[in-house]
Amino acid sequence: MVGGRTNHWGRISLRFGPRDFKAKTFDGLGDDWPISYDDVKPYYEKLERLVGVFGSVENIPNAPDSIFLPAPKPRCYELLVQQAARRLNVTCVPARLSILTQPLNGRPACHYCGQCNRGCKTNSNFSSTNVLIAPALRTGKLTLKTNAMAREVTLDRTGKASGVTYIDTTDGSEHHIDAHVVVLAASACETSRLLLNSKSPSFPNGLANGSGTVGKYLTDTTGTDVGGFVPKMMDHVPHNHDGVGGMHVYMPWWLDNKKLDFPRGYHIEVWGGADMPDYGILGGIQNYAPGGGYGKQLKQDYRRYYGAYVGFSGRGEMIPNEGSYCEIDPNVVDKWGIPVPRFHWKFTDHEYLQVKHMQETFRALIKEMGGTPWGDMPTKEDGYGIAAGGVIIHELGGARMGADPKSSVVNSNCQTHEVKNLFVADGAPFTSQADKNPTWTIMALSWRTSEYIADQMKKRAL
Repeated sequence: MVGGRTNHWGRISLRFGPRDFKAKTFDGLGDDWPISYDDVKPYYEKLERLVGVFGSVENIPNAPDSIFLPAPKPRCYELLVQQAARRLNVTCVPARLSILTQPLNGRPACHYCGQCNRGCKTNSNFSSTNVLIAPALRTGKLTLKTNAMAREVTLDRTGKASGVTYIDTTDGSEHHIDAHVVVLAASACETSRLLLNSKSPSFPNGLANGSGTVGKYLTDTTGTDVGGFVPKMMDHVPHNHDGVGGMHVYMPWWLDNKKLDFPRGYHIEVWGGADMPDYGILGGIQNYAPGGGYGKQLKQDYRRYYGAYVGFSGRGEMIPNEGSYCEIDPNVVDKWGIPVPRFHWKFTDHEYLQVKHMQETFRALIKEMGGTPWGDMPTKEDGYGIAAGGVIIHELGGARMGADPKSSVVNSNCQTHEVKNLFVADGAPFTSQADKNPTWTIMALSWRTSEYIADQMKKRAL
């Protein structure tokens, strides 16, 4: 689909912090990036001026402030969350989402219909389809080839990338596009698949894979969720609780890992309250007093209980490890005959203990609000409720960035070490995860890489 995951993402738009690029320096785990926060900061700023993000200046050292539009006010349940968080000494600040609260670059402010997940006719929220690709098409300088499944990157006699072979998914025919420069931006796992499938005498183990690290050191955001019933939110007075299609508050990482039994942090996303109801709403109402019902009483119960809940989702940093990677399955191909990847996944105690802390924190917050968490605390045997790898869909790595060609795939400009006119501009170059969603950094790095490509082409260096 044109636009990829930005058609349905939550638009949580967080800069990585200075420590995120140099985490090994602080705790000795994983690897440092060959670039720093200061290298990426100018591109965060360009991105924010173009796309827009709301939030508030908080001066949190490793949760850098953006160039913010005004943040929407907290809704009723979010005020209760803020109060509980304050009593438990958990930092809770306005959320940071790429949804306009003021007009920007010809796009109007959000009108608070609260349905961002269904798309935005006014383009007040961000998707690459409407905010980036549509204007690019209007320049006449972009050709968009849809229904095309890339199979491999090809090389010329000099060892440079010559283009891409793809399958027309409407009829199965094979085609080739010639290119002076090839940029892979298929997402971490699909980019890894393309490189591994692009074999040649020069690269028998996959294109740009002399280091043997293509597909390696995959990560995903760690995650778990807890919701609960909050009686004080029952029988609420009807009021205007409009807002964006997402949270108005969130909780950036607030603790010192040196005092904990896990090395990296997480942030907390908030949900609940009386948002727009959909099918299945309040399923299980028979579990509330008076135990279900019929007719007028049941309708009244729905009104009493609707919105009387709150939930928290943790999103944390996984440390890359050698046990998490993808490779080409030797026996399975997709419907177009292209070999598919198979995945190997490993979490360590670093991630399990972090998620245990999430669960304990979320349950404490709900109880502090006078509520009752749904379900029991997951056990160690259940991984403390950790989401399986790939579920949070923040996959990163597979063509990681590094200064040493022996242990990485791309350099600091996302240019492959071994094929100078081949670049990667998605989540694959990430040397490490962070306790932030990655989209904002993927886009900032892509802008940085694009400027580098343009500069090198002007110099005829590619």
